[in-house]
Amino acid sequence: MKKRLVAALGIGGALFLGAQTAVAASAPPLTQLKVLKVASPSCGVESIDEGQTRTRCDHIGPNIMVYLLEVGYGREAHVALDGFEVNGTRTPVCAFKNGNLTSCTPGEKTVGYLYALDLAGKQEGTLTFSNTSINAPGNTMSTQLYIQ
Repeated sequence: MKKRLVAALGIGGALFLGAQTAVAASAPPLTQLKVLKVASPSCGVESIDEGQTRTRCDHIGPNIMVYLLEVGYGREAHVALDGFEVNGTRTPVCAFKNGNLTSCTPGEKTVGYLYALDLAGKQEGTLTFSNTSINAPGNTMSTQLYIQ
């Protein structure tokens, strides 16, 4: 009986030792929210500089798009134009060794998200974007831009 138990444990031990355990790192907290670009038929694509509080161009007409960057992981993004919710899409972004953010391919680490927002006929107002980290320190970040 003892020999059978040792033999069984030996086999089980060998299988256990050979198995690999997946270890996941915690998601990084939010470190940045940023309006990257505003695009419209009247102005084309306007890049938004750090600290810029309003667009330089008058973005009028339909089909105004806004592109936002979120670095880190948030619980639930809130995006609005003058308090009215704005719809859009969210695409994961990954960082390469040179630090440029790019769209992800399978197996790459997601470091944040790119939001593409359609203002759906809304033309002027203050765009606000906020989110809270999913983990410690649980910080809330926000940014805003007046779109003229």
